[in-house]
Amino acid sequence: MTEKTPPETTPAAETLAVVFHDLARESPAVAAALGGEIAARFRPRDEAPFSIVAHDEKGALIGGLNGVFHWRWLYIRHLWVSPERRGIGLGTALLRRAEAEARSRSCLGLYIDSFDPRAAALYERFGFTRFGEIADFPPGHNRMFFSKRIADA
Repeated sequence: MTEKTPPETTPAAETLAVVFHDLARESPAVAAALGGEIAARFRPRDEAPFSIVAHDEKGALIGGLNGVFHWRWLYIRHLWVSPERRGIGLGTALLRRAEAEARSRSCLGLYIDSFDPRAAALYERFGFTRFGEIADFPPGHNRMFFSKRIADA
């Protein structure tokens, strides 16, 4: 579906074609345009996805970590430990493996976010520093942002 927005009253304004795409997906064209502009100003991101998974002796998934390396940092997108396996050091082991991989790739640091106070405590025990917070994201909770520097630039 395409809709036209009314022209603004300023002479330089243009009529925009607003196109609504599948809201379940992002636009590759927008991502590519922004990526190109960012690469021109700040160097290419050189992204590489990263994952560590932990299985029990029967092969069942008990924990894991997904992330992406870019600009010499590791962004940890997901860190999950099965509820039955929490509190025994598996989360710390996953973070250690991620940090070791970041060091092997000459990364400057790692960063992660969470709205779970228990996860926040784990990250702080592991040496992450809280550097920001958004209140009511999700509603009734705070999204917290953490980073851990592991090398100098």
